Amino acid sequence: MHDHNHPENTSLTHSHEHGGHVHEHTHADGTTHSHAAASSPEEALALLTYMLSHNRHHAEELHDLAHCFDDVAEDLIHQAVDKLGESNDLIEQALSLINNAKAD
Repeated sequence: MHDHNHPENTSLTHSHEHGGHVHEHTHADGTTHSHAAASSPEEALALLTYMLSHNRHHAEELHDLAHCFDDVAEDLIHQAVDKLGESNDLIEQALSLINNAKAD
Protein backbone atom coordinates (compact mmCIF):
# COMPACT_ATOMS: atom_id res chain seq x y z
CA MET A 1 0.00 0.00 0.00
CA HIS A 2 1.31 3.44 -0.79
CA ASP A 3 0.11 7.03 -0.59
CA HIS A 4 0.51 9.82 -3.08
CA ASN A 5 0.34 13.41 -1.84
CA HIS A 6 -1.20 15.88 -4.22
CA PRO A 7 -0.79 19.66 -4.31
CA GLU A 8 -4.15 20.22 -2.65
CA ASN A 9 -2.92 18.20 0.38
CA THR A 10 -5.07 15.19 -0.39
CA SER A 11 -3.82 11.64 -0.64
CA LEU A 12 -4.52 8.72 -2.91
CA THR A 13 -4.01 5.24 -1.48
CA HIS A 14 -3.54 2.10 -3.54
CA SER A 15 -3.31 -1.44 -2.27
CA HIS A 16 -2.43 -4.33 -4.50
CA GLU A 17 -2.89 -7.98 -3.64
CA HIS A 18 -0.90 -9.87 -6.23
CA GLY A 19 -2.14 -13.36 -5.36
CA GLY A 20 -5.75 -12.63 -6.31
CA HIS A 21 -4.98 -9.62 -8.45
CA VAL A 22 -7.24 -7.36 -6.41
CA HIS A 23 -6.51 -3.67 -6.76
CA GLU A 24 -8.14 -1.18 -4.41
CA HIS A 25 -8.03 2.57 -4.90
CA THR A 26 -9.11 5.20 -2.39
CA HIS A 27 -9.60 8.65 -3.89
CA ALA A 28 -9.28 12.04 -2.21
CA ASP A 29 -13.06 12.27 -2.00
CA GLY A 30 -13.09 9.12 0.16
CA THR A 31 -14.55 6.79 -2.46
CA THR A 32 -13.01 3.34 -2.77
CA HIS A 33 -13.33 0.81 -5.53
CA SER A 34 -11.65 -2.48 -6.27
CA HIS A 35 -10.64 -4.26 -9.44
CA ALA A 36 -10.34 -8.02 -9.41
CA ALA A 37 -9.26 -10.47 -12.07
CA ALA A 38 -12.14 -11.39 -14.35
CA SER A 39 -13.67 -14.84 -14.01
CA SER A 40 -14.96 -15.01 -17.61
CA PRO A 41 -14.27 -13.45 -21.03
CA GLU A 42 -17.50 -11.46 -20.71
CA GLU A 43 -16.47 -10.09 -17.33
CA ALA A 44 -13.00 -9.27 -18.71
CA LEU A 45 -14.59 -7.36 -21.59
CA ALA A 46 -16.84 -5.43 -19.22
CA LEU A 47 -13.90 -4.63 -16.93
CA LEU A 48 -11.71 -3.52 -19.83
CA THR A 49 -14.51 -1.27 -21.15
CA TYR A 50 -14.97 0.25 -17.69
CA MET A 51 -11.22 0.73 -17.22
CA LEU A 52 -10.92 2.55 -20.55
CA SER A 53 -13.60 5.00 -19.46
CA HIS A 54 -11.95 5.33 -16.06
CA ASN A 55 -8.54 5.99 -17.64
CA ARG A 56 -10.01 8.69 -19.86
CA HIS A 57 -11.60 10.35 -16.84
CA HIS A 58 -8.24 10.39 -15.04
CA ALA A 59 -6.57 11.84 -18.14
CA GLU A 60 -9.10 14.69 -18.10
CA GLU A 61 -8.37 15.30 -14.41
CA LEU A 62 -4.62 15.35 -15.06
CA HIS A 63 -5.12 17.81 -17.91
CA ASP A 64 -7.02 20.13 -15.58
CA LEU A 65 -4.41 19.78 -12.82
CA ALA A 66 -1.61 20.66 -15.23
CA HIS A 67 -2.89 24.22 -15.34
CA CYS A 68 -2.04 24.63 -11.64
CA PHE A 69 1.71 24.45 -12.28
CA ASP A 70 4.45 26.43 -14.00
CA ASP A 71 5.05 26.19 -17.74
CA VAL A 72 7.63 23.38 -17.67
CA ALA A 73 5.68 21.16 -15.26
CA GLU A 74 2.45 21.92 -17.10
CA ASP A 75 4.05 20.91 -20.40
CA LEU A 76 5.37 17.64 -18.93
CA ILE A 77 1.95 16.76 -17.52
CA HIS A 78 0.33 17.51 -20.88
CA GLN A 79 2.89 15.24 -22.56
CA ALA A 80 1.99 12.49 -20.08
CA VAL A 81 -1.72 13.02 -20.80
CA ASP A 82 -0.98 12.69 -24.53
CA LYS A 83 0.76 9.36 -23.87
CA LEU A 84 -2.19 8.21 -21.76
CA GLY A 85 -4.42 9.12 -24.69
CA GLU A 86 -2.27 7.03 -27.02
CA SER A 87 -2.50 4.09 -24.59
CA ASN A 88 -6.24 4.50 -24.31
CA ASP A 89 -6.51 4.53 -28.11
CA LEU A 90 -4.70 1.17 -28.21
CA ILE A 91 -7.07 -0.25 -25.61
CA GLU A 92 -10.01 1.05 -27.65
CA GLN A 93 -8.61 -0.67 -30.76
CA ALA A 94 -8.30 -3.92 -28.80
CA LEU A 95 -11.89 -3.57 -27.60
CA SER A 96 -13.01 -3.01 -31.16
CA LEU A 97 -11.23 -6.18 -32.32
CA ILE A 98 -12.73 -8.16 -29.44
CA ASN A 99 -16.24 -6.85 -30.12
CA ASN A 100 -15.91 -7.53 -33.87
CA ALA A 101 -14.71 -11.08 -33.17
CA LYS A 102 -17.72 -11.64 -30.89
CA ALA A 103 -20.07 -10.40 -33.64
CA ASP A 104 -18.68 -12.92 -36.16
